[in-house]
Amino acid sequence: MWCTIPESGKKRVVIAGAGFAGLKLASKLNGGEFQVVLLDKNNYHQFQPLFYQVATAGLEPSAISFPLRKVFQHSDNTIIRIADILHVDTLEQVVDTSLGKIHFDYLVIATGTGTNFFGMQRIMDHAIPMKSVSEALGLRNQILQNFEDALTCNDAEQLVKLMTIVVVGGGPTGVEISGTLAEMKSYILPKDYPELDFSKMNIYLIEAGTKLLSGMTNKSSEKATAYLQKLGVRVRRNAQVSDYDGEQVTIQDGTIIKAGTLVWAAGIIGGQIPGLPEEIYTKGNRIKVDRSNRVLGFDKLFALGDIAWMQEPGYEYGHPQVAQPAIQQARLLAKNLRKIEKKQPLDNFTYFDKGSMATIGRNLAVVDLPFISFHGFIAWLTWMFVHLMAIVGVKNRMLIFINWFWNYVTYDQSLRLIIKPLQKNPEKNT
Repeated sequence: MWCTIPESGKKRVVIAGAGFAGLKLASKLNGGEFQVVLLDKNNYHQFQPLFYQVATAGLEPSAISFPLRKVFQHSDNTIIRIADILHVDTLEQVVDTSLGKIHFDYLVIATGTGTNFFGMQRIMDHAIPMKSVSEALGLRNQILQNFEDALTCNDAEQLVKLMTIVVVGGGPTGVEISGTLAEMKSYILPKDYPELDFSKMNIYLIEAGTKLLSGMTNKSSEKATAYLQKLGVRVRRNAQVSDYDGEQVTIQDGTIIKAGTLVWAAGIIGGQIPGLPEEIYTKGNRIKVDRSNRVLGFDKLFALGDIAWMQEPGYEYGHPQVAQPAIQQARLLAKNLRKIEKKQPLDNFTYFDKGSMATIGRNLAVVDLPFISFHGFIAWLTWMFVHLMAIVGVKNRMLIFINWFWNYVTYDQSLRLIIKPLQKNPEKNT
């Protein structure tokens, strides 16, 4: 069965994934000489750096999500299909999806990465990752439900467990969600739950490596650690979580932490696509590409962003799996696809590192730019401005700005809702 796609007479570029890379490439090819087919399992683009704010009731899911059809509303050459990729036939140049088969002239894989649980099945079953809006909402539901349950808990040990949150992974996501949870403990939750003693609430941040924010400078890492400890987060480095059964976290040194919530932000891994040869994958299931993002051994197949593994001087182990390499690679590939059609030599990709940053809490952030590092209030303002400008859509930027301003002035958030999925009862009509 073939998926219904209008014929245009133009060369067809199929883009798998509407993350930073896929969305940027589709936008750059919009209105041009190609027909673009953008595939994604969701009908919206997700702004991953702010998932933690949805999880901690700081932002609405709609504020960091943007409908794909809205982006390409006035486009006559971009086709959007909500589908999963099932198989790729590189010889016939066909991608098989859950909607049917689609022929391509060029296929661009920009599927991003998922959560890596390192084969630990019980952690996979009980921990909550942070790779989608739905997972962020799930985390918010669980945290708030645990406090609701704590109100009627008469067992002292169970009460502490319900009020304990363990975050695994000392990267930006782990650092930012730990800091936000600590501020909720100080300013917000006691107002919602005055019956609870919040001195019993514990927030742990556990990192297997020697420092937090391993991709940033030592000074920024030390500052972030100090900020978190000042907020009351119990930071543990050189500690590796080995198990979680939904009741207690086990660390390899034998330490046991009773916790009702485990947030897993400790690793990412790509998903292999059936039909593509095993030899194109490297560590973490990243796809080997050359300096023009062409998959090694293929002429019509490209990979972008987190899923792509490209070597260049200074990045012998691939580029950092963050937004900027994905966006920059997409910009260059749009130019190179046009050069291929004109039979011109392709440009090589060179990553321009614009810096790294992380926010820890109110007026607290760390920023590493290529020429300077700074911390504190100015870093916090810089973080807010950069993330606000990166959001897709003027309306979304306004919503986020209003939420941030209100939270800053009132020391409060108004989105602490437990939104449960609909559960149908076949024996009862409601």
